[in-house]
Formats: sequence, C-alpha cells, structure tokens
Amino acid sequence: MTGINTTVVHADRDVQPSNAVAPPIYQTATFGADDAAAFAHAASEPRGKDFYTRFGNPNHAQVAAVVAELEGTEAALVTASGMAALTTTVLALVSAGDHVIGQKSTYGGTASLLLTLLPRFGVTTTQVDQTDPGAFERAVTDRSRLILLETPSNPLLQVTDLRAVADLARAHGVITLADNTFATPVNQRPADLGVDLVWHSATKYLNGHSDVLAGVVAGPERLLDKVWETALLTGATLGPFDAWLLLRGLRTLPLRMQVHNANGIALANALDNHPAITRVHYPGLAGHPQHALASSQMSGFGGVLGVEFAGGFHAADDFIGHLRHFRRSASLGGVESLAVHPASMWRGMLSEENIAASGVPLGLIRLACGIEDANDLLEDVLGAASALDS
Repeated sequence: MTGINTTVVHADRDVQPSNAVAPPIYQTATFGADDAAAFAHAASEPRGKDFYTRFGNPNHAQVAAVVAELEGTEAALVTASGMAALTTTVLALVSAGDHVIGQKSTYGGTASLLLTLLPRFGVTTTQVDQTDPGAFERAVTDRSRLILLETPSNPLLQVTDLRAVADLARAHGVITLADNTFATPVNQRPADLGVDLVWHSATKYLNGHSDVLAGVVAGPERLLDKVWETALLTGATLGPFDAWLLLRGLRTLPLRMQVHNANGIALANALDNHPAITRVHYPGLAGHPQHALASSQMSGFGGVLGVEFAGGFHAADDFIGHLRHFRRSASLGGVESLAVHPASMWRGMLSEENIAASGVPLGLIRLACGIEDANDLLEDVLGAASALDS
C-alpha cells in the first residue's frame, strides 16, 4: 500500500494532461474538440475534464484524484465551497416527501440546511443525539433517504460511531454522508467504516492556507455521477486557480496534520482543569466521554478544541481579547491559529432557540491550532486564561 505522503504527491499522475512537474493552471471556461464524436463524448462524460469547466476541468480532476485516494473511495468531485458540496449532494439524493436525519451537534450551516432549507422543499428532517447510535435507528422511517454525520462535531467535538450508524443505515437502505472536515483523511477514513459518502470543507485542512473557498465530496462513482448531474444545475463550480491552490495545499496535508495533532493535544492537556475553565472538549483527552470510541476510529485528533469558560459569554469574549498568536477569526485548518466564539458567529445562521437546542454553551470558545511552535501557543492561551482571574 502506498504511503500517505507519496499519495498526496503522486495520486493525480494518471489524470495530469501534461508532463509538467508543477501542474499548469487550466484557466479556461471551455475546451475544443477534434471532431463531433469527441465533442459528444466530452459533453456527456460524468466528472469529465475537457468540455466546459462547469462540467469539469483538469485542475478539478487532479484534486479529485488525490482526495479519492486519501479517502479510499472510487471517485471525488470538487465544488466551490464546503456548503456547496453538502447542499449539492443532499439535493442530488432527496426529493419532496423524503426524510433526512442529522445530528444535534453539528456545524451551523448543516443545521440551517436541516432546519430551514430542506423543509421549504417538502423534505422532513430529524436531529438526534449523535452519541447514541440507537437514536439514529429510532429516527428512521419508511421515507428516510439520508443520514448526515459529522465527527468530531463542530464545535463540541462529540464523536459519532461511524461503523454502527453505517451498518444500521445500510440495513434500512439509507445513504450515509459524513463530514470529515475536522478529522481529515489523515486521521479518519469514514469509507473504511462503511460510510457511503464523505464531504469536506476543503477551505480548512485540505487546503491549509486560508486562501481558498472549496469543497469536495468523495464516494462511489454511481453516487458521484448523480451529485455531478445536480452540480451542473447548481453551478457551484470551483475556479481552476482555486483548484490549483487546493492541490498545492493537499501536497503537504500529512505533514501539517502531524503538527496540528500535536498542538491540539498539547493545548487540551494544558487547559484541562484550569480554574477559569469548566470543560475542555477534545476527543484526544483521556477524560473525554467518548475517548475510547474516538481512539478506535481515529489515528489522531486534530487541532480543534472547544474551551468552556466559567464566566460565560463575557469571559469567553475577554479570553479572545487577551490572545496574541490566535487571531479572532472564523474558519480553521490553516497554518495560523484562530479563535472564534460560536454563539456569536452562528447568530447569523440560526435562531437563538436553535443555538440553544444545539447545546453550544454561550461561554464556549473554539480554538483552532495552527502549525506554530507549541510552546508559543501554550504561553498564549495560558496567559489569556490567567488574565481572566486578575
């Protein structure tokens, strides 16, 4: 089996249309054909790369080849953002009258899709406690078509038993779609545990440099072809230059994740039991209620942790104000460390009632560790936490 560092460098070799060592950027909207037969083939080939960039592009194909190999799936499809990957995939798989199951602990955009967008089109939805596999099965109806998973979840870092949910979903003929953004395929491969489709906000760890909005979904060709057909209609097309930047970021993903993983566990251990903090949410901690499950399906725990402050909303906000190396900013997974207050950020996507129902405490801060030196990050967060006591 090819090693992961070799995979990110060479998995796209068969789809590279040139011999250039550094791949060219195919900054074109359309492609020519030599004859009518070639034109017809290019126009109808799912996830092709040489007809029209909304249908596909060589830079798209290269990213897809690398991600599919990393996730252990047959194919992958790139989109203009992580939310484009999610919404396009869901719209490809469900229709009016269908039922979708999601998690209570999930990214705000995913929750908004479940609570706001899908019901407008006649799709019913149910959110369940992801820590209880039986809750998913109890929610299944004869109209259930799709289960949305996210593990570890954003921002509570709760863990879903992927194998258990995938098994019960398959028994009921329901497709599973897992958000693997926090874990990345370096730390977790949902397809190996039976999940049908895997998606990412590639803006985050896959790209790793906070300069691209992109998404990707990976899985069997038969399902990806359906998603591609819907993507032609939604038009959520990733630009060639952004795809080229994403490919460049993917080349270093395993190397970067080593540092993200190390910084994440270092900060979680240092902040755990701090007097200003009531709880640290990080599945790599031995005290995390799902640490055993996380260890069984993950090889590393990532650089994101949730830190809950005893002083509530204002203490959390003050903490960010005292940080030097962590910038107050949305997103995660880049080389730089970021801190965000989810309760404030999600007010633009969810109602106060839905935020409360998600279980996200008002005093929770999400820390996303970059690749800076661990000692510098430790000094920063411990200093900011201690400043709350003064």
